[in-house]
Amino acid sequence: MKFKELLQQKSVRPYVMAARFGLEKESQRTTFDGQLATTDHPEVLGNRSYHPYIQTDFSETQMELITPVANSINEMLRYLAAIHDVAIRSMNKHEMLWPLSMPPKLPLKDEDIKIAKLDQFEGILYRRYLAREYGKRKQMVSGIHFNFEYDITLVQQLFSEQAEYETIEEFKNILYMKVSRNYLRYRWLITYLFGASPVSESGYFTEREERPKEPVRSLRNSSFGYKNNENVKVSYESLQQYINDIHRMVENGILSEEKEFYSAVRLRGGKQMADLPKTGVRYIELRNLDLNPFAPLGVDEESLEFIHLFMLYLLWTDEKEAPNDWVATGDFLNEQVALGHPFAQVKLLAEGDRIFAEMDEMIEALGLFRAKKSLEVHRAQLRTPDLTIAGKMWTIIESNSNQELGIIFGKEYQGMAFERPYQLAGFRNMELSTQLFLFDIIQKGVEVELLDEAEQFLKLKHNDHVEYVKNANMTSKDSYIVPLIMENKTVTKKVLAQAGFNVPDGDEFDTIERAEQAYIKYSEKAFVIKPKTTNYGLGITIFKEGASLADYTEALKLAFKEDSAVLIEEFLPGTEYRFFVLDDQVRAIMLRVPANVVGDGIRSVEALVAEKNLDPLRGTHHRSPLELIQLGDVERLMLKEQNLLTTSVPDKDQIVYLRENSNISTGGDSIDVTDNFDESYKRIAIEAVQALGAKICGIDLIVPDKSIKGTKNSRTYGIIEANFNPAMHMHAYPHSGHGRHLTMDVLKMLYPEIFE
Repeated sequence: MKFKELLQQKSVRPYVMAARFGLEKESQRTTFDGQLATTDHPEVLGNRSYHPYIQTDFSETQMELITPVANSINEMLRYLAAIHDVAIRSMNKHEMLWPLSMPPKLPLKDEDIKIAKLDQFEGILYRRYLAREYGKRKQMVSGIHFNFEYDITLVQQLFSEQAEYETIEEFKNILYMKVSRNYLRYRWLITYLFGASPVSESGYFTEREERPKEPVRSLRNSSFGYKNNENVKVSYESLQQYINDIHRMVENGILSEEKEFYSAVRLRGGKQMADLPKTGVRYIELRNLDLNPFAPLGVDEESLEFIHLFMLYLLWTDEKEAPNDWVATGDFLNEQVALGHPFAQVKLLAEGDRIFAEMDEMIEALGLFRAKKSLEVHRAQLRTPDLTIAGKMWTIIESNSNQELGIIFGKEYQGMAFERPYQLAGFRNMELSTQLFLFDIIQKGVEVELLDEAEQFLKLKHNDHVEYVKNANMTSKDSYIVPLIMENKTVTKKVLAQAGFNVPDGDEFDTIERAEQAYIKYSEKAFVIKPKTTNYGLGITIFKEGASLADYTEALKLAFKEDSAVLIEEFLPGTEYRFFVLDDQVRAIMLRVPANVVGDGIRSVEALVAEKNLDPLRGTHHRSPLELIQLGDVERLMLKEQNLLTTSVPDKDQIVYLRENSNISTGGDSIDVTDNFDESYKRIAIEAVQALGAKICGIDLIVPDKSIKGTKNSRTYGIIEANFNPAMHMHAYPHSGHGRHLTMDVLKMLYPEIFE
């Protein structure tokens, strides 16, 4: 089968780089001084028996992170970054993930290396068997398994351009068998470029074992790594032969079960290996990538992009020996390269040059010009071994130590995960409440799919239970009409008023001309102008002592910018509080202080705002717990009421408010007051939300004196707004007070079964 010709066909070329990716990353949990952790797998991560993202491998300290299948390497690494963040922040705060493939110093006694404590006894028995068969110490090596699948569209296009095979399943099997053999033959190049296990720590080798003269390029990928015994022989000549050989060894007791076959390449498809002839090989698992200590995730995008290109080359290039001989040659060459000194010139320069030359030819023929940069970076390393990962590691280890390298980078990456604990790596472009919700979803082992990232639209799945969630708190628990009611402030007021709750009096206007005619009615009163349907406090202006016609008109213009209709309402005196109601319970109460600065008698309002905005908790677009304070039209109008300009210098300790409304989204400060609020007001908030038919709602109450007991029919409160999409991040990370983990409460409401 001449795949080179097929790949160049016009119908195929648009799809040649189409692929799907997945990744499994193993790491040991250690203390900051590089000792194996003695703690159990973190309980907060839920049940590892079904967890789709975070498992344990052989030992209790060996954490395995698993990404969902992704359509790009970038997408896959974003998931890995998020899972990595969740794993580290769920561990004991005095532990880190060991960034090296070779384990840290191991205990003297085997019994101190704890086998994973699993629910399923079969899993424990299998690990006990591995410990007897191979020894516990070899099991402690960690690495990366890279799952690679040529996109089905590419396979279909290739299939349609040939006539040799009648079914696409048969064609796929031929394709993947060829690529597997070529990978095994040329994997020495991957070991050379990405090998990263040059030395071992005390306890890896026993006194009776033969050991290499260290340093080498990759102990893990040599015969001194974790390998099957010598009597395990599997042919890649055909899929059927591959299956037969593994089944024969299981039947003869050479392997305990199929998954004990540890090759640099494994074929994947059906639930069992016997399914492969019918289903066809779906993807291949590449198992020979060491952890790169210089990459926070253990692997970087540039390396994986090169491997993607390399996988295309393996389809492009022809084999030059009989299948079994071809693979055997690859095994021999890989051992040579793996055990070479990190600074030594590789003895396969001629073959390396040929591989890169043929990859050049492929890039030109297929028009993959963006891949040239990656190719050149790695081609240069062919003659500069000190620039490979093993070479760079040995540069450090030679003058320091392997243990020190692991400790330094492990602590750095652990620190990175806690720099902004309110954000989730990989998804920092999403709203902060959604990031917090994604953290909880991953932590508890609920599968998640981003249906529309820009719209914050998620699909969740646990077993057969599927939920759709938008903005982290818009769920199936609320009917379609509920957010429509709360979106319309006029309807919200009428529903609440008819249910007997106190709401401000006011009027609605659909043109600025009609609203201007009402100026006389409100000019000497305390009143509020706000858009009819806006959220986040946009377009709201509050006048506590009446307003001039000019200011009144300006406020109307601001409101009409946000909506085609505006409301003018009486201003209710008192303090505004946000009650977060979820499933008929008040989960949090927030006092929101309007955007403000405190004068120092030296700097202008503008300079004080700039300084306050340097707070790392402040950001934009709901990606930080607090929002940046603006100096726009609304803020300037507020300053004018205080006889100030942005250039004015306030007196020392003078509090200058830049907004009347206290929304965090407009620069306000958040103060949690949940625990010191009278239960009577919580009951009012709950009943008001029930009247609106909502399960999740942020409802805003004006309370003149919270020390006075409130009743539904009294004037001790007023409801000014109900929010169908209330921000949760401000409750999780308040400016002061106790943080409330509301996103986890949402997840509990949706999936009570995983918290039982």
